[in-house]
Amino acid sequence: MKFKFWFIRIGFVLVFGGLIANLYVIQVSKGQFYTQQAQAQDQASGALDAKRGAIYMTDKNGTDIPGVLNKEYPLIYAVPKEIEKPLETALAVAPLVGVPNETLEKSFNKRNDLYELIKEKASQEEVDKIRALGIKGLYVKNETFRFYPFKDMAAHVFGFVSSGQDDLFAGRYGLELQFDKELRGVDGVSKGDSVQGPQAGKDMYTTLDRTIQAEAEKIIKDLMKTWSAESASVIVQDPYTGKILALANVPNFDPNDYAKFSVGNFLNNSIQSLYEPGSVFKMVTMAAGIDSGKITPDTTYHDTGSLTVNGRTIKNWDGKAHGTLTMTNVIEQSLNTGTAFAERTMGNEIFRTYVKNFGFGELTSIQLPGEVKGNIRNIENTKEEINYVTASYGQGISVTPLRMITAASAIANGGLLLKPLILKDEQTQVVRRVISEDTARKVMNMMVSAVDKNILAAIPQYNVAGKTGTAFIPDFGHNRYSDQVINTYIGSAPASHPKFVILIKLVKPHNAPLAGQTVVPAFKSLAQFLLNYYEIGPDRVASTTPTTH
Repeated sequence: MKFKFWFIRIGFVLVFGGLIANLYVIQVSKGQFYTQQAQAQDQASGALDAKRGAIYMTDKNGTDIPGVLNKEYPLIYAVPKEIEKPLETALAVAPLVGVPNETLEKSFNKRNDLYELIKEKASQEEVDKIRALGIKGLYVKNETFRFYPFKDMAAHVFGFVSSGQDDLFAGRYGLELQFDKELRGVDGVSKGDSVQGPQAGKDMYTTLDRTIQAEAEKIIKDLMKTWSAESASVIVQDPYTGKILALANVPNFDPNDYAKFSVGNFLNNSIQSLYEPGSVFKMVTMAAGIDSGKITPDTTYHDTGSLTVNGRTIKNWDGKAHGTLTMTNVIEQSLNTGTAFAERTMGNEIFRTYVKNFGFGELTSIQLPGEVKGNIRNIENTKEEINYVTASYGQGISVTPLRMITAASAIANGGLLLKPLILKDEQTQVVRRVISEDTARKVMNMMVSAVDKNILAAIPQYNVAGKTGTAFIPDFGHNRYSDQVINTYIGSAPASHPKFVILIKLVKPHNAPLAGQTVVPAFKSLAQFLLNYYEIGPDRVASTTPTTH
């Protein structure tokens, strides 16, 4: 009996000792391995990943419409420590997922590695083929990625998220970049037995109206196709709040498949591309002259069809002399000589002061990344008279479309320059008053008269204010202007109290047509859509569209 008890006790000691030894191996000898494995499993499962915030658009009723979401996609990954034959596995996997076998072999040869990404957003076909291989160490799981339900809509505003050369999965363009920290949130942390859970990112709410954005994009896509142009842009702004209701450029890209597009497609031309605006700038020149008291809409001059300054001759776009005209006539017929007269009458210093007060040469500070300043050095660092004359009608200086529309909105809203807003919770911010309410009203009336006389942008029973611009593109290599053009139209309605201001820009339309043939009809189409969308009643008594005379 004693022998049996002694044997049992010895056995118990041995078993207990074995458990202790095994526990030592687990906790000490292999502790690091299992900790790494647990952390790798957490990484693979996404348990510690913070949920990235969504980005919303809106509509006229204030409804939040998701433009950027999170969605689960299949992800293929490997545990190199479990892969017995790295080279053979790499050769088998490479053609199935479109990844070079050299890259895979390098990953699979990391013998102590417990997680290597093979393919994110894998197709079901790729998943099925990987599973059919039956190779130990290859796994498939669902992973959350960014999803853009409207595909290329507002792509330049939203941007996209990707893993870059820094191996960081982060926002690379647009709001995804601008507010990456806020959207990203804070990932959870696993330290031994301690786990700190993730903190979700912040949702962002934009001022973009989904309905307006969709229509604006459709119009510029059709415009670009019709005229075989290089690119096109459109911005719609509420002039009284500064809110951007639509902003788009083509060509663009689908952020769901951004890798299929060239880097050039990611450039937001509305804020990152400079151009000489041409005759749309004449509204600024007239506003400066009237506000300074040097001219009125009824001030007259005699047009001989040309003007020679500093040995250089400028002419009107039609090459004609028009005789005695008012400043309103100058806007109606978009005459370079008349605009030059206005600038020379007020003087270079006054003109330059107003141009700078309107914000040209400054950033608008919109909450989007990569905005560039315009260039007005031609009237800042010179006394050459010709530079001021050409600047008066929008040549020799450069702007972004966003800066140009903020200037037009200042005229439309009664003289206040506002910061353009892209986020719903931003408060309207007045930068400064640039002209008086009386001046703004007079310039708006001049632009209404221009629309009435030229018909193309006119909408029956509505006062529409607008101005065309056809600017020749500089050929810097030969120090001259090329025969290619950029067409711009800026307009607002109803002019008595504008609900919106629209800018449409078209770069290098085929055969260099005038703006009246290209962007003006596009503006009219979008303006009519907006008047119907907002259910805005007519603001003029006349039931028919005025005709030319």
